[in-house]
Amino acid sequence: MKKSNSSSKSKRKSPRKPNRRAQRPWFWRFLFRFGAIGLVLLAGWTVYLDAVITSRFEGRRFEVPSRVYARPLELYDGAGISSGALERELQLAGFRKGDGSRAGTYRRSGGHFVISTRGFPFPDGAEPRRRLALNIYGDKVQDFSVLSGESSPIVRLEPAQIGGIYPSHKEDRILVQLEDVPALLPTTLMAVEDRNFYDHFGIAPLSIARAMLANIQAGQIVQGGSTLTQQLVKNFFLTRDQTLLRKGNEALMSILLELHYEKGDILETYLNEVYLGQAGTRSINGFGLASQFYFGESLKDLQVHQIALLVAMVKGPSYYNPRRHPDRATERRNLVISEMEEAGLIDSVRAANARGMPLGVSAKPSYSENRYPAYIDLVRRHLSRDYREEDLRSEGLRIFTTLNPAIQYAAEFAVSDTLGRLASGETRKALEAALVVTAKDSGEVLALVGGRDPQYAGFNRAVDANRPIGSLIKPFIYLSALEQPDRYTLVTPVLDKSFTLEFDDGRRWQPKNYDEEERGEVPLHKALSNSYNLPAVRVGLDVGVGVVKETLQEFGVSSSISEYPSMLLGSVSMSPVTVAQMYQGLATSGFNTPLRTIREVTDASGEALSRYSLEVDQVADPAAVHLVQYAMQETMREGTGRSAYYSVPEKLTLAGKTGTTDDGRDSWFAGFSGDLLAVAWVGRDDNGPTTLTGASGALPVWSRFMAQVPQHSFSPVVPDGVQYRWVNSERQALTQEHCDQARLVPLISGSEPTQTVSCSGNLQRRVQGWFKGLFE
Repeated sequence: MKKSNSSSKSKRKSPRKPNRRAQRPWFWRFLFRFGAIGLVLLAGWTVYLDAVITSRFEGRRFEVPSRVYARPLELYDGAGISSGALERELQLAGFRKGDGSRAGTYRRSGGHFVISTRGFPFPDGAEPRRRLALNIYGDKVQDFSVLSGESSPIVRLEPAQIGGIYPSHKEDRILVQLEDVPALLPTTLMAVEDRNFYDHFGIAPLSIARAMLANIQAGQIVQGGSTLTQQLVKNFFLTRDQTLLRKGNEALMSILLELHYEKGDILETYLNEVYLGQAGTRSINGFGLASQFYFGESLKDLQVHQIALLVAMVKGPSYYNPRRHPDRATERRNLVISEMEEAGLIDSVRAANARGMPLGVSAKPSYSENRYPAYIDLVRRHLSRDYREEDLRSEGLRIFTTLNPAIQYAAEFAVSDTLGRLASGETRKALEAALVVTAKDSGEVLALVGGRDPQYAGFNRAVDANRPIGSLIKPFIYLSALEQPDRYTLVTPVLDKSFTLEFDDGRRWQPKNYDEEERGEVPLHKALSNSYNLPAVRVGLDVGVGVVKETLQEFGVSSSISEYPSMLLGSVSMSPVTVAQMYQGLATSGFNTPLRTIREVTDASGEALSRYSLEVDQVADPAAVHLVQYAMQETMREGTGRSAYYSVPEKLTLAGKTGTTDDGRDSWFAGFSGDLLAVAWVGRDDNGPTTLTGASGALPVWSRFMAQVPQHSFSPVVPDGVQYRWVNSERQALTQEHCDQARLVPLISGSEPTQTVSCSGNLQRRVQGWFKGLFE
């Protein structure tokens, strides 16, 4: 009995073995639940990625910058341009030296040019391709002819792109459509990057496996297995981080992209998205822009070796940059050409010829950063009146401006060449300048320089430097007076004598002449041409400071103007652009013509959005303005502007006015010829003193510019109601042509002097005058 009890106790105490079958259902339940949660999360993530893809592809895929163009150069018999200016403009527009037979090339021999144009879709119609021949003699086009293409007496060249208004991410591209792309480009791209593009569903597992094996064997990344779809997803949606999560997203998004869209749509997007280089802070995206950037040619015009180079650069645009690393680029290009031959895209003869070709890359990028930052700045300000900034950055607008590259070049050269020779020491280093050039009759801004470094995109002095204008105000004081011909004429005596004004609060103001001399009574025209201060203040006080202010406002000054007497000596501050606006009315006989930088804006497809036509508003009596123009011509021949003729040809008739502020802080000159109006300012950003006057600072810059540009003399039409009479201005009397001190002066009818002085006894002068008239 005991034995058996002992045995039963031992059986009860022995441990039980674990039931493994009982544990397995719990493990699988956990795994199933974990997997289910994972699938739900994956499904949700997939839905999210799907929404990301479709929203981007269904909406606007690219933010395309607006492109800003210079005015097109028109070539015809008699067109005014020098050989150097024509060649510079051709290069600016991306033309390359060659034999002149291929589109976008030119050949020059002295003054003889052969040019093959590329054609261009202008807002008013497409300009076809042509091959031109012309000669330039004496800064004029002669023997102009169209060698091939549609005949025309006038041909417009493709305008140079002078800049753009870029998205915040600084991507730049020219959109192309698949049907417009040379067939050899996408086939080459697929032969090199993704041979099974039309067969896979976004990813190529076998290619990935081969790449992984090759990389493991090499111990580094030597081969990629990404399809074109994956490359597009990576560039379009993702970062370049090499992580498993990013790779997983790339694969999943590639499959989703292929499910939603046709292969052709994916390929076209890739052609426009792929990164192919860098231009400063701007990335070159897509083959359309890359073709222009590297070759200065349209994508549809590329040859085999050029297509091969662009495809070669997909692998590494920086590493294979043809401008920096031509040997690497050539080796990679030739490898691509071999791939093209192997894939049957080209035969062995074409392949050998292509391998033997030079890279053919233009010396400078056809599209670079904004070439003229100060001018582009003014364009943007004018555009802001009608367009939102976000549309300018992303809608691919085409903006056709009034900038004349030849005149811009002359303006930049005048500033850089002259500024270094003005003043000395620290003052010379501190000097800055601005120059504004407009078309006299239309108000189109042809050139703009915002500082001594024209490429600097910072402070734009031409637009933002509001400085006292000094004596530039005097023509408007005298205009206000001459509009009262019963009181003032050009020969009216005005008093050049000091005086003191005492204000109600006890303050005193005593103006002085710049040279601190006094001359007593002087004719009005002489007071203006020599820029005497005291007569100007006296006349301004006589007609009324408020009247002078009103005149300035009529001529386009919108900034506030004080009505203190000091305003009559130019204490009012203006920018060079505002001064140009004001003087535009003087140049056009009293017709206020708003300055404009834009001719037309179109959308990306070429449809016109805005046209900016000439606007004219008569704001002053043309007869009175004509009298002021006469005195401003006298300024150039006899007065403060006469040193301009050290640079400008004597035969060129000009009209202008100097301006100087206290201690030479601001040196101004504004003047015009028959074609151009220009305003120059020289001074210091810190408003420090200089040793310069308007004649010794701004005028040399102005005249250096005017001497470079072919133009016509200023020859105003005499308005109705104005007659030219011989007068003795010192005695305010009519006289005869050959008398001493006789001057031919315009007078408004009814305002002629009533006295007459004769010189009948001067027989010798009469005989000289008779012979002179006989041979004229």
